[in-house]
Amino acid sequence: MRPLDFDPELLRRYDRPGPRYTSYPTAPQFTPQFGAAELREYIGRSNAGAHALSIYAHMPFCASPCFYCGCNRVITRDPARAEQYLERLLAEVALLAPLFARHREVLQVHLGGGTPNFFRPEQIGRLLAALAGQFQLSAQPERDFSIELDPRCVSPEDIAALGALGFNRASLGVQDFDPQVQRAVNRIQSVEQTLAVIDACRTHRFRSVNVDLIYGLPLQTLEGFARTLETVIAARPDRLAVYGYAHLPELFKPQRHLDTTFLPHPPTRIALLRLAIEQLTAAGYQYIGMDHFALPQDDLALARTAGGLQRNFMGYTTHADCDLLGLGVSAISHIGASFSQNHRDLPGWEAAVDAGQLPVWRGLALEADDLLRAEVIQSVMCQGRIDIAALQARHGIEFNRYFADAQASLRALETDGLIEIGPQAIEATERGQLLLRLLAMCFDRYLGTTAQTAAPPRYSKVV
Repeated sequence: MRPLDFDPELLRRYDRPGPRYTSYPTAPQFTPQFGAAELREYIGRSNAGAHALSIYAHMPFCASPCFYCGCNRVITRDPARAEQYLERLLAEVALLAPLFARHREVLQVHLGGGTPNFFRPEQIGRLLAALAGQFQLSAQPERDFSIELDPRCVSPEDIAALGALGFNRASLGVQDFDPQVQRAVNRIQSVEQTLAVIDACRTHRFRSVNVDLIYGLPLQTLEGFARTLETVIAARPDRLAVYGYAHLPELFKPQRHLDTTFLPHPPTRIALLRLAIEQLTAAGYQYIGMDHFALPQDDLALARTAGGLQRNFMGYTTHADCDLLGLGVSAISHIGASFSQNHRDLPGWEAAVDAGQLPVWRGLALEADDLLRAEVIQSVMCQGRIDIAALQARHGIEFNRYFADAQASLRALETDGLIEIGPQAIEATERGQLLLRLLAMCFDRYLGTTAQTAAPPRYSKVV
């Protein structure tokens, strides 16, 4: 891939809100008119194809709130709630599994949250056993069984048990090791705890370890973040995600606890990003896209080179041809030409499952235009380029005419040197690699509608 060209002034000028494009259309376009009946229909249609499956299970509980968090989570210290939730999750599996053709192989299982390790390994084992009993879980070496871990509440013995269950990837939340930042965001986590978890994952043969960092948090400084980066790089995780903090207190109530006067000013925020890019690339990490970095031998880096990278609700993944089945409260599925989302509130999800109903809250049946634009945006986010000739041949369109609504925006990006437009392809330049969301936004026909412009901000800024 092309190297990154960091231009602080350009980033400041283009730092505007925009979707992260874990789907297209994005979740605000989902509608309650798409329900359980429609999901059943699309699962039936998808069984006629040869697509494998990815399964995501949302595990919502956390023992304490992190004030930066934008995830759907429930704060509790009551272990009984984990057991109650697990029983309902198993019931949801029993409702959904018979709808899928048994021959469809499950190549990915991911547990996210919340804090999945709020659940004991034996409880997680019961979930995997239920999945194995009703789906064809892959035995291939390249299968991905991954879990998000909070290093503050997991032991080496827990990781040994998870490895024995078949998990081979782990993602650890760190954010920042600076003590004053940790106090400000209500997440006290030591270096020693974190490194012990990384070591345990390697001891028990996890194939890959990811570490999450955040820039733009209250009281962050260049000196403190540099120390965090140095510590993490020395541990040599296979992947890193370096997210820009998105302050959206209208959407995420925990963020209202933060003192906004301590948030870094835009120049400092951009300098923090620059610091992360420079230190990570100097250490041999490759920029994958949208805040993600990986070592050259990691599957993400290899998939990006080979054209097999995909972006979905789990972030960047390596299995581009899988349908995604979401389980648990708020989970999103992408089955065939449809999206569906479970109830976002725990009582609503519980009531539906207890009634023996698929807990679908809303969704969307994709039109031909949605599918075409989704393909374009996927190419932007995963490859940093659009193959015009291939799109025209595959879809029977004349690119410039079909996307006439995008031409003015594309020319503006070209004028600023963010993209190169040729007769066969549009490609992000070195200057444009960090602003891929802007290129994707050119093809989003839902942006700027009356409903969206009248609502509170839904999206983080692109930098």
